[in-house]
Amino acid sequence: MAVDSAETIELIEQRAELKAVLESKGFARAPTLANLLSYLCERLFAGEANQIKEYSIGVEVFRRGAEFDQDSDSIVRVEANRLRRRLAEYYQSEGAANRLHITIPIGQYVPRFGRNAGPAEGGLASEPGTGTLRSKDATGAPRRQFTEFARRWWWLAAAALVVVLALGLTWRITRQGRQAQPKVESTPFAVASNDFGLGPPSGTELRILAGVNRSFVDHADKLWSADNWYNGGTAVKSSDQHIARTLDPGFYRTSRQGQFRYDIPLHKGIYELRLHFAETIYGPESAGTGGEGSRIMTVRANGKPLLSGFDVVADAGAGSTADVKVFSDISPAADGMLHLEFAADNGQPAILSAIEILPGIRGRIRPVRILARQTPYYSNDSRWWSPDNYFEGGQMAAYSSPVNGTDDPELYETERWGNFSYAIPVSPGKYAVNLYFAARHGAWDEPSSDALEGKPGVDHVFNVFCNGKVLLGNFDLAKEASASDVVIHKFAGVEPNAQGKLLLSFVPVKGYATVTGIEVLPQ
Repeated sequence: MAVDSAETIELIEQRAELKAVLESKGFARAPTLANLLSYLCERLFAGEANQIKEYSIGVEVFRRGAEFDQDSDSIVRVEANRLRRRLAEYYQSEGAANRLHITIPIGQYVPRFGRNAGPAEGGLASEPGTGTLRSKDATGAPRRQFTEFARRWWWLAAAALVVVLALGLTWRITRQGRQAQPKVESTPFAVASNDFGLGPPSGTELRILAGVNRSFVDHADKLWSADNWYNGGTAVKSSDQHIARTLDPGFYRTSRQGQFRYDIPLHKGIYELRLHFAETIYGPESAGTGGEGSRIMTVRANGKPLLSGFDVVADAGAGSTADVKVFSDISPAADGMLHLEFAADNGQPAILSAIEILPGIRGRIRPVRILARQTPYYSNDSRWWSPDNYFEGGQMAAYSSPVNGTDDPELYETERWGNFSYAIPVSPGKYAVNLYFAARHGAWDEPSSDALEGKPGVDHVFNVFCNGKVLLGNFDLAKEASASDVVIHKFAGVEPNAQGKLLLSFVPVKGYATVTGIEVLPQ
């Protein structure tokens, strides 16, 4: 009699779990999500996880055809978001006691099968609707109550857990004391941490795409709704293919133009408002003529000016460039609405690409954390990092070999390198700017891409400027990363330029400039 290998048994368990999910009530009523989940899992079972890409899903699952453009068509991200929510609902109800749980990590499409930390089949489980623990026989039928036994068992387990955690904490502290720590340079002085930004913005978030009749999910897995609550104006679509300073050019190719307003219902409170623009008509690279001065407008919130004489091209520095304006301390009017008015100043129609409203913090904006990668990331300290944004120039690279000197090597898996800049929008005030770098000794500039594998290493000596002022001069990453692969430079009292941006320029001196992450904290 043949004995199944551990891998075969694991695969049988995973297929059984997939079957249970697909036959559940929630997925039986959602054939599109069931088909998507089945496709993802079958690819994984076949050993083709590396072929699970947004493009292949769009073509093979949603029949978008070979011309599928994932920048302008977010069908895959929208449905993947719905699938994550449906799986979470299933494992909070019908599948709560299942031995395996299926998840789709944020920013990825490859399914994960994780062991359920709760009661397993054949062990102790609670009856639905009660707190009484019962044992199960092989068929899953309850036999007799173990209330007193369970209570004692849980107390013993809790005590054991406390001991294990204490030993683990002691071990980790000892280990970290021995491990090389990342080099942190503070200029001009150390930044006092007043960090309230754990996780993504909490509370109600509202994102509206102007001039668009369907929803869109961006690279940060944030949902943007179709145009709503507007009055006046016309939906306009541009043929521009490249929009600078964004991973999501798709929703900057559409806009609402003319004389228009938005009356958006909001709960009482403080909000952070972000208005997104891109000039796709006037400029040397677009179909129209002109540039600065071709379109000037005024924006008001509840009758008070937010922007006066606003010129998108002048503010962004070029046409076909994403331009974001950030406003703190925004509140609804007495009628419970946020009234946004967009009016032309020189006869040309006002323009708007998107509106973003987040729970705010009085007197300051939320922290900004950016990693040079295409997906969001939760670091080990539970901070949420957005995918790459606001950049221009340079290239992105991903590495397979981990760096030393950090307990979160995944944070440093990617970088932007070359000659590049970031224009990070903020509101008026002073900010702490933290720059994260990683040196890769012995595997210098050897990304996971086969195209560059085996090429000789290059130098990384470069300058970093913020709004024209030197932050780092002749910065030699390899030299500074002598004790640890990770180097963090911190700067305090940094102020935005007249356009409300922290313009960080990374300029090579020898070889290429590089950066892994950028953190902006209001002071």
